[in-house]
Amino acid sequence: MKLYIVGAGPGDPDLITVKGLKLLQKADVIMYTDSLVNEDLVAMSNPDAEVLQSSGMALEEMVELLVDRIRSGKTVVRLHTGDPSIYGAIMEQIALLKAQGIEVEIVPGVSSVFAAAAAVGAELTIPDLTQTIILTRAEGRTPVPEREKLRALAEHHCTLALYLSATLTKKVVRELVDAGWSEDTPVAVVQRASWPDQLIVRTTLKNLDEDMGKNGIRKHAMILAGWALDPNIHDKSEQYRSKLYDKTFTHGFRKGVKE
Repeated sequence: MKLYIVGAGPGDPDLITVKGLKLLQKADVIMYTDSLVNEDLVAMSNPDAEVLQSSGMALEEMVELLVDRIRSGKTVVRLHTGDPSIYGAIMEQIALLKAQGIEVEIVPGVSSVFAAAAAVGAELTIPDLTQTIILTRAEGRTPVPEREKLRALAEHHCTLALYLSATLTKKVVRELVDAGWSEDTPVAVVQRASWPDQLIVRTTLKNLDEDMGKNGIRKHAMILAGWALDPNIHDKSEQYRSKLYDKTFTHGFRKGVKE
């Protein structure tokens, strides 16, 4: 007995993995969060499948339905937006399923952080500028561990990717500035990354809250912050070239040439 937890990707139906799509096409039962997953993707599934919408369900109700269908011998897919491992609330589902003797297989998906980076044409890890990305969120009604407060994480001065933080931009700005970030730090906000109505806002830390308000962005947004998001970064590319393609650098597949 097994449940397949499949990452649906950020929105564009074409961004699901081949493995994930194959499972959708053979599933007898599909449960998905109808407030987040693209209906066009669900329409690509087995036309005879039972489709269950989970946005109005509590945890126990979801798991009870999943267990019932799996024990009936059906192939069941739980379709999660983005990648299930990031803010997917899958641990609690897996725990209850394991208690019922049901195995879980997770199929990864494209996270909105990568869809957002692609939308703005950004490399988030640039040599000699930043080699670290922190995926996190601002603290709102749901607390974060004390050592993971945004100000503490921001002190690393690397690229930040903020989920679930569109309504907390005043706090974001305050905590990053308190961590020593320049108000001129570039920020890119992508709302509904990869969807047809995708919206991109390029701004700075100083103007982030104002520009979010002007554009009416309060949900479904990825906030990318740091100097890797500089819209003029390509004009400075010679400063930040990697060793990978440096003709003077020797590695296992190529001997460097002295200039």
